[in-house]
Amino acid sequence: MENKMFCYQCQETAGCKGCTQSGVCGKKPDVAAMQDLLVYVTKGLSAITVKLREQGEVISKEINHLITLNLFITITNANFDKEAIITRIENTLNVSKELLNKVEDKASLPKAATWDGDGNWEEIAKTVGVLSTENEDIRSLRELITYGLKGLSAYSKHANALLKDNEEVDAFLQKALAATLDDSKTVDELIALTLETGKFGVDGMQLLDSANTGAYGNPEITKVNIGVRNNPAILVSGHDLRDLEMLLEQTKGTGVDVYTHSEMLPAHYYPAFKKYDNFVGNYGNAWWLQTTEFESFNGPILMTTNCIVPPRESYKDRIYTTGAAGYAGCKHIAGEIGENKDFSAIIEHAKRCAPPTQIEQGEIIGGFAHAQVLALADKVVDAVKSGAIKKFVVMAGCDGRAKSRNYYTDFAKALPKDTVILTAGCAKYKYNKLNLGDIGGIPRVLDAGQCNDSYSLAVIALKLKEVFGLDDINDLPIIYNIAWYEQKAVIVLLSLLYLGVKNIHLGPTLPAFLSENVAKVLVENFGIAGITTVEDDMKLFFGDDVVINKISADMPMGEILRKYPQAAEVLMSCGMHCLGCPSAQAEALSDACAVHGISVDEVMEKLLKVID
Repeated sequence: MENKMFCYQCQETAGCKGCTQSGVCGKKPDVAAMQDLLVYVTKGLSAITVKLREQGEVISKEINHLITLNLFITITNANFDKEAIITRIENTLNVSKELLNKVEDKASLPKAATWDGDGNWEEIAKTVGVLSTENEDIRSLRELITYGLKGLSAYSKHANALLKDNEEVDAFLQKALAATLDDSKTVDELIALTLETGKFGVDGMQLLDSANTGAYGNPEITKVNIGVRNNPAILVSGHDLRDLEMLLEQTKGTGVDVYTHSEMLPAHYYPAFKKYDNFVGNYGNAWWLQTTEFESFNGPILMTTNCIVPPRESYKDRIYTTGAAGYAGCKHIAGEIGENKDFSAIIEHAKRCAPPTQIEQGEIIGGFAHAQVLALADKVVDAVKSGAIKKFVVMAGCDGRAKSRNYYTDFAKALPKDTVILTAGCAKYKYNKLNLGDIGGIPRVLDAGQCNDSYSLAVIALKLKEVFGLDDINDLPIIYNIAWYEQKAVIVLLSLLYLGVKNIHLGPTLPAFLSENVAKVLVENFGIAGITTVEDDMKLFFGDDVVINKISADMPMGEILRKYPQAAEVLMSCGMHCLGCPSAQAEALSDACAVHGISVDEVMEKLLKVID
């Protein structure tokens, strides 16, 4: 069968080529095959646990954790270590064999549950993946459910690391995994299961939110340093706050600083982490820039979860992995749930390294999770009622390397000044360092945190619905324009659909694994749509009379002059007479105004009059 389905490891490409494009995602075909096989045996084990629960048996936390971690290991760019994946397959087969003896009705189990590991694994992997299903719609729904469950597994694993479990979430995850093996399931039944996955997505995010805030306090408004100090340091990437906590404890008094990277940035918002003097700030941007940013960091990097880009040889020896993350040839720090991991090797490595090379300076603000925003509820509601805030725009999700994702930067710049962005996930790196200003002291970018903190955005929306006395969440002045990339964006989408949110826009393109008929169901029932151009989407969201911010405070002077030559006269009238100087053209408008001691808002107001 020709492979026309998309691969969850290289979602930027149109039409999967079976992971042969190793330059896109770095996943070799043999590693991808073992991941497919790990998913297969995990589904088989799940079919066994479903049967045992039906018999009244209790499934242990250890088995629940095994299944959860297996799925997490196969999430986008988490684990590239073939031998580690093979070990997981072997362990899963051993557990399945032991539990199989307890099943009363073995004949009703799918083949995945009874397979004993015989045969050529790479050849078997070719027959058990998504393409083993001929019906395109069934295949599409099975993949949609599986990707959603992978996202749910990530949230569950992080909560498990903080010793928080939800048996109902675990039981559903396993039931749904087993259902994707059931050839008797109809399209309608799988659609219902897809929405049920969204329901448990909300439960999973709620579980993790409770675990995080219970351990570290409610996130609070925080300014995060993006510069560096002159000390050796460790860079922590990924999502696992428990790993970060253990590392910070073990680096106290060592002279080694700790910085966050990408999705770990929101750790700075939690009160518990502010007691560490060596917890310095955030270094770099979204995951896809790590090949250059890891070079300049100079010290070792700890990858706690997914979002690994295959490392260059020049810094590969500085990459350490732990938990679900793994990369062949990189050091892995072991430790099971509830165990205290030993980070001494990475700490000693850091001491031998030069301090980070500074790549930017300043601060970024965040910490707008639900508790913090609800504490400001009166201020927010007053701003909405007065008309100071006309609309909120949810721009959560994932960043990526494709140039088409620059749409989100341009979209943020073009938003009317009376709009506020609600964000979570690494998509924020497209605009969280722009100078978009505030509305009556409320920043125009409210960062709730990691991708799992999209739960906060849902809580905020539900609270606003209650405050304004609305019957339908879709009557709120909220627009959903979400960037998707990997599985956790899928579970966020399904969770929003379960909560009744409609008219969500996804980009840069709609997921390639949606068949035409499945996409039609989402469009007709939920108003799911793609994005177009910034100009056309502005008109769609705000009407034909929208005043688009064609310039922003962070836009370079040279770019303003190239796009709008008529701006020169205004700038010169404001005292800026060196417009032809190359260094001046490279300056942001806000910096140029600061040098001349004038208000950037006043200059922008004058510019918009001549540009419009």
